[in-house]
Amino acid sequence: MTTTQRIAADLAPTGVLRASVNLGNPVLAQGTPEDPSGITVDLAREIGARLGVGVELLCFDAARKSFEAMADGRADLCFLAVDPAREAEVAFTAPYVVIEGVYAVPRGSALTTVEEVDAPGVRIGVKKGSAYDLFLSRTLARATVVRGEEGVDVFRAEGLEAGAGIRQPLTAYVRENPDVRLIEGRFMEIRQAVGTTLSRAPETLAFLRDTVEELKANGFVTDALHRAGQDTGLLAP
Repeated sequence: MTTTQRIAADLAPTGVLRASVNLGNPVLAQGTPEDPSGITVDLAREIGARLGVGVELLCFDAARKSFEAMADGRADLCFLAVDPAREAEVAFTAPYVVIEGVYAVPRGSALTTVEEVDAPGVRIGVKKGSAYDLFLSRTLARATVVRGEEGVDVFRAEGLEAGAGIRQPLTAYVRENPDVRLIEGRFMEIRQAVGTTLSRAPETLAFLRDTVEELKANGFVTDALHRAGQDTGLLAP
């Protein structure tokens, strides 16, 4: 058995590489569960091609659901933000893109800086189980997190002081809703990486890490971002 065959047998034991895709993050994936596209879809298919196996895309509308599929054995590969809470169960590559977590507030809010948001009485709407939910839940000292299916929705529905989200979709939302504005600056960097279970063989993990670095260096990631209409400046160093 060749090295590639051993890795394929380890990473895709059913003979098909099952990849969980988060359609809830429009930077990473677009389209429908029946016809998904985007950088994560391209990465999954490229990894499958290198191993000589078919790829099954399991599409979800939230990162937590993508993570759960990985954790309970329904998926072999995931595309998630690196976070200590997830690293207890997932072995990550280095990031392939880096995106930003930002805040939206009502137009007339007195809050003007990221630092001011972490204050007593400030409630921040987040998407339950998202990278920024995990980060803010761990790091906020005074403000509180309010979870919902979508951070913007719970922010608006409950009249919260702030909503947290990914810069690109939150910027688009603010553009369409003039009663809301973004706070300048970011509260976190969201490092998106490829992940699999910690039980994989060392050579499998090395293959994934080396492949991601190669695809960053040879222009694959940049090209995939461009095809998806995303900012190619998101490429991770």
